[in-house]
Amino acid sequence: MEINMNFIKGLTSVWTMLEETEKPIVLYGMGDGADKVLDEFERRGIKAHGVMASDDFVRSQCFRDFTVKKLSDFENELGDFIIALCFASQLPEVMEQIKRVADRHMMVVPSVPVFGENIFTLSFYNENEKKINEAYNLLSDDFSRKVLRNIIAFQFSGELRFLDDCTTDKDEAFEILSLGEDESYLDLGAYNGDTIDEFLSYTGGKYHSITAFEPNPKSFGKLSEHCAGMENIRLWQLGSYNRNTTLYFNTKSGRNCAISEHGVPTQAARVDTILCGQKITYAKLDVEGAERETFEGMENTIRLFKPKLNVAAYHRSEDIFSLILQLHKLNPEYRFYLRHHPYIPHWDTNLYCV
Repeated sequence: MEINMNFIKGLTSVWTMLEETEKPIVLYGMGDGADKVLDEFERRGIKAHGVMASDDFVRSQCFRDFTVKKLSDFENELGDFIIALCFASQLPEVMEQIKRVADRHMMVVPSVPVFGENIFTLSFYNENEKKINEAYNLLSDDFSRKVLRNIIAFQFSGELRFLDDCTTDKDEAFEILSLGEDESYLDLGAYNGDTIDEFLSYTGGKYHSITAFEPNPKSFGKLSEHCAGMENIRLWQLGSYNRNTTLYFNTKSGRNCAISEHGVPTQAARVDTILCGQKITYAKLDVEGAERETFEGMENTIRLFKPKLNVAAYHRSEDIFSLILQLHKLNPEYRFYLRHHPYIPHWDTNLYCV
């Protein structure tokens, strides 16, 4: 069975549309996402007219060479224009605000990856068509195949409707995982302990053991404080990788802490080295673009114990199909499920393996 790409062929690439439009283009949002979009605009010769932010965030700010304005300012100045959304949120009130703005003006999301250089253009799809079809055929239910189609369509077209049509709550995903009361949990990218709390909420607070990695010193401090007094838990201030080494992590706090060319030197390790044969029954990976290398560093754990997996599949454009193929080689018995949870853009698109 091959993925039906007719739906893509009937769409216009978001980049082609932005290159060809005669309407002014206003960026909505500041920060890394807007920086990446503006950099791509420059490479493609696309002109941005300005930058807007929600009313509470304007406050006479400047971003790059633009004075940040309110939506109403641009409406008075331009009348009709296209909005390019350049930030991410999972907060319900923010997502509702985005949709209210989209009801008033044409809005697209130029999809720039969190990590890596590959943008999901038609040429990128054509180069990876065989791999995408292989991953599509490994998915275990129709809804997972729909998620794959929709996320590809969203990255290609920038149209929010493709996200709306494939978003589901996390409760359904944890029904797929079917966690028990005796799990040995591995949390890679544990942040401040919130995903440990999530795990415990689905196991009634019961578990056999917890092992957690968090590379950021500030987050690790919060994690240690949060988990103080818990039994059978091991916390490691480490990044996960395919070798034991020192990597540079950016100085950003929270979930944005990631491998960088420059930054804070941080120890990273193969998971197999740290576990030393310890049994793992369930693992969560949100390691900011290092998922492939992390799996290379935990091959023995996966082959030996075949743990259930909960994997972020959105950091790189290729993650949504390449991670499936990598894990299938490590454990051909895995059943694969894709789900997208409430988030704009397509962040929190996760791969579940059981």
